[in-house]
Amino acid sequence: MSDASTEVVSAPQAKTQTEIKEPSMYNVIYINDSQTSMQFVIDSLIEYFGYGKMSAENITEDIHADGSAIVAALPYEIAEQKGIEVTVDARSQGYPLQIKLEEDPSE
Repeated sequence: MSDASTEVVSAPQAKTQTEIKEPSMYNVIYINDSQTSMQFVIDSLIEYFGYGKMSAENITEDIHADGSAIVAALPYEIAEQKGIEVTVDARSQGYPLQIKLEEDPSE
């Protein structure tokens, strides 16, 4: 038997730095028009964005008074999907509701 020991040398591990960055947020903006009913806007805010009845009514009044309002700030893919879902719902009911996405400037 030999007394020699075997030494295992492993290659040094390279350290990598991975910066995890939150996705950019996008504002979902409802644009006022004279044809989309306020009830549809209220219902869509409740159904697609999870607002309570009072909050949805207040936001709808802001859209009507100011011409538009930010209804949510979401990561781009989610904002886009919500915008598409609401637009499809609006068109299916004959409403021309316009929804715009803008990058949140506070990001």
